[in-house]
Amino acid sequence: MLVMGIDLGTGGVRSIAADEHGKVWGQCAVPFADTATAPRADGRFVQDPTEWRRGLTSSMEGALDQLRARGGDVSAVEAISVTSTSGTLCLVDDAGEPVCDAIMYSDGRAGAEAEEANTAGRELVERLGTRISASWALPRLTWLARHQPDVLARARWAMSPTDLVIGWLSGVWGRSDWTNALKWAYDVVRLEWPAFIPQLGVDPRLLPTVDAPGSVIGTLRGAVADELGLASDTMVVSGATDGNASQFASGAVRPGDWNSTLGTTLVLKGVATQLLKDPLGRVYCHRHPEGLGEGVWWLPGGASSTGADCLAQRFSPDDLGRLNALAAQSGPTDLVVYPLARRGERFPFYAPDAEGFLLGDAPDEETRYRAHLEGLAYVERLAFETVEALGADVGDTIYAVGGATRSDASLQIRADVLGKRLAVPEVPIGAMGAAVLAARARGFVSVAEAARAMVRIASVIEPQRSLAAAYGERYRRFVDECRRRGYLP
Repeated sequence: MLVMGIDLGTGGVRSIAADEHGKVWGQCAVPFADTATAPRADGRFVQDPTEWRRGLTSSMEGALDQLRARGGDVSAVEAISVTSTSGTLCLVDDAGEPVCDAIMYSDGRAGAEAEEANTAGRELVERLGTRISASWALPRLTWLARHQPDVLARARWAMSPTDLVIGWLSGVWGRSDWTNALKWAYDVVRLEWPAFIPQLGVDPRLLPTVDAPGSVIGTLRGAVADELGLASDTMVVSGATDGNASQFASGAVRPGDWNSTLGTTLVLKGVATQLLKDPLGRVYCHRHPEGLGEGVWWLPGGASSTGADCLAQRFSPDDLGRLNALAAQSGPTDLVVYPLARRGERFPFYAPDAEGFLLGDAPDEETRYRAHLEGLAYVERLAFETVEALGADVGDTIYAVGGATRSDASLQIRADVLGKRLAVPEVPIGAMGAAVLAARARGFVSVAEAARAMVRIASVIEPQRSLAAAYGERYRRFVDECRRRGYLP
């Protein structure tokens, strides 16, 4: 069996073709033009969906060309699924043609509308245990109703980029999934659209039917199948947001599993048997595709403002290889660093005025660098303790992805500080998570079973128990300083 996963990102499109054992037979990434990926000076950020469509076709063709070159049979591709950014707003007409540019997830125009939505939907906000933010799609839809009603009048469907690609592939419009619909204020507890949405001036007719991720939507349109050389009965499967798809690709799919992505920022996503409600708004929950027979499972997550961005800002890129090698050879420093590079934190605590700090004097750049790696691990440990305090179970293995996994020193420090093993998957990308969803619809009984079969672990890092006391003392100093500054209660 072969399946395809497509990841429509901010900067381009990646497609992969993989088999049921997780072997990648072909992949291709096609970037968008630089002008298409840059936000405007006024904080608005839009992209042209026609650029997405060109990139989609090119990336799928490239992945299938690799599949053929490696002796694979293109006609053996049985299912395709998609992932993309969450919160991005796309509007199309009856024929599925965009009526305007897509308003991206980071577009800043709808702050006032977000507060209006929180007021109108306070019952939903309380039930979900989170808040509607300006990064959600619903406030942008409300903004259009207020400021550009003529654009809204030309639209038949409001949808996410994932839904748009699925429509292009299948010809079926007006369908979405639980994870993308969350940021449209879909009630993932009751599995229905809430009654307050018309109060915002939004016509409910625009809203799609919502399915579980991994549901079969239809088959490939004949023209698409002919263009790509795929079988006309190839299934098109509902997708998920990029964060959830990346979680599936990491292997974190069962209760107690957690995925930690350390890149520019730190993002935690896990699986829980209960909805985590956080009155401070640090954590939100998607609904897991499975668990209905055993009780509903949830996909809680939180995104920090802290991450490896601090290393890029404070150390020369040319020195990182040398500094990582030296950090791997040394032990815990006596420094305590909160490596926040910009003002303001959102997780593991909410503190808009938070600033980074360094306790102690660094004798040299090597020590200061390792102290930053340790500081990132302290933030990660506090993040896990935060979700545990909200009721989550965190297992002994953390599935680690992101750019920081290229640093052996960083991985070992994180394992030592957390006191948990880190499992690094071989292909931890959103397109692989979409492929897992496609495989689940075609040949597996669950997403968890598909992930167990397809996710390959490249390495496992065990914690050094002998360092637990030393790191425990330094971590307590880190927490005490955060509390002293008012960042923590």
